[in-house]
Amino acid sequence: MNETRLYLQIAESIRREIVDQKLNPGDKLPSIREMTRRWNCTPGTVQRAYQELVRQNLVTSHVGQGTQVIGRLNNLQDISLRKVTLAHKADTFLFESVTNGFTIEEIEQSFQFALDHWKSIQSQSSVTQGTRITFFGSHDFALSWLSNRFSEIVGKLPLKINFVGSLGGLIALAEGKAQLAGCHLWDSESNSYNIPFIRKLLPEKRVALLTLAHRKLGLILPSGNPLHIQGLSDLTLPGIQFVNRQDGSGTRIWLDSNLRQLGIEPKSIQGYKLEKLTHSDVAQVIAEGEANAGIGLEIAALSYGLDFIFLTLEKYDLVFFAEMLEQPAFTEWVQFLQQEETRNAISALGGYDTTEMGKLSFVEF
Repeated sequence: MNETRLYLQIAESIRREIVDQKLNPGDKLPSIREMTRRWNCTPGTVQRAYQELVRQNLVTSHVGQGTQVIGRLNNLQDISLRKVTLAHKADTFLFESVTNGFTIEEIEQSFQFALDHWKSIQSQSSVTQGTRITFFGSHDFALSWLSNRFSEIVGKLPLKINFVGSLGGLIALAEGKAQLAGCHLWDSESNSYNIPFIRKLLPEKRVALLTLAHRKLGLILPSGNPLHIQGLSDLTLPGIQFVNRQDGSGTRIWLDSNLRQLGIEPKSIQGYKLEKLTHSDVAQVIAEGEANAGIGLEIAALSYGLDFIFLTLEKYDLVFFAEMLEQPAFTEWVQFLQQEETRNAISALGGYDTTEMGKLSFVEF
């Protein structure tokens, strides 16, 4: 590890021990020699870590007496130092990324993708009435950007996003847990998206569809496509380690339908049961070498510098009950998606066709 970063890690580990009361006022820290062995680093790195703790008024150092803890953090101090530590970590990451040739725009986009991942993990099912539009549905990279931008322009709180898959979104809408659902469910019999599923799950309801975009779906592969994969039929070849989306997601439904048409048994695909909750999760697994093929969006492949084989253009709709259009927040949201500036911003991300973005239609029963 780069020792410029390591000293911060050493300091943070000790600070946490003080916060957790594993180290108390008067306790001595290990000697620099001992810490050098423990962390496999130079004495200068440990000294720099101890100096950082002195700067934070957590320890004191005196010649011949070593380094001692001088106090315990109270809640206010802990909050402040937590923010400082987080800022240090962020600054270190940014510095490393910029020196490796990434642009600020690329870094910002990567942060947004990572936040999508953690939002999906920490999502809650409660609906906050009157403050923000509660969304349940399929993972989409553009949605978080749109939510944040909508907040900046309109001055209202953004969407409360819960990524639970396309079917999960429609079910949440039916159960009253969501005000807005996002789905891209392909029906092989009608060769259409979303409407057949809406009719089954939301019968006799006046339902509105607001098209977000058409998205490029395909196979995500390691850079250079070393195994020369050409399509779904190659997923059964020896040496292929696949990573899948979760059951109930629109991507999984499309994949399973196409595998049936090709006569491919899921059990013949190594890794078929390795499921990930988001497209960025799939791309990350491949980027880290744990798999060499996955199903996902082109924008996920682009964000991780991976190869992509286009398979289909899928329609992603935002679904809600038509009566919600009586609420100003929904009207503003529709108008926001219909703006040319919004469409251009999403097109610039890559992997999206925004020709029909903002198109409003209604399901007929």
